[in-house]
Amino acid sequence: MRVTVRLFAILRQRAGRDTLELDLPDGARVSDALAEVDDLAGGLKLVMAVNREYAAADHPLAADTVVARVRDPRAGAVVVFEGVTRDVGWLDYEAYVEMATEQITAIVVAAVERHGLCAAAAEHRVGRVPLSEPSVIVAVSAAHRREAFAGAREIIDAIKARAPIWKTEEGEWVEGAPPPTP
Repeated sequence: MRVTVRLFAILRQRAGRDTLELDLPDGARVSDALAEVDDLAGGLKLVMAVNREYAAADHPLAADTVVARVRDPRAGAVVVFEGVTRDVGWLDYEAYVEMATEQITAIVVAAVERHGLCAAAAEHRVGRVPLSEPSVIVAVSAAHRREAFAGAREIIDAIKARAPIWKTEEGEWVEGAPPPTP
């Protein structure tokens, strides 16, 4: 499985980038990911967080936690949307993270209620996103495909319209549209 590891502070500086993509065996744990970055760490004691929580060495890793969050026995449909970098070497995203998190949460909650979804989740990366990697992922589950597709579409469109996230394409700012005001 492929796992994205975000780097901070001295590890980011040593690697010269914000993230590493690790190819780990299915069933890998935090200890396996830490072993992969051991040379980069150069003797530093490292900790890892999974889903914004510090994780023990024996904590299992999953390639796609967003999809796992929407699995539901009532669901006959699971729709996943990934917005990926295309046509350029990389995109850099900047966000007002606290506000973006609140906006995305509100967008997801509203879509669940409006479309009768079993569950929904969405995440947007910040920092550098190389060619062909996802910058945003939306996953929804519903009893039927019509609701699942409609919910996923509503969530991604609302994130693009309302979340305070800005991007550059290879260093050039991309002009967006102002969000709707209440």
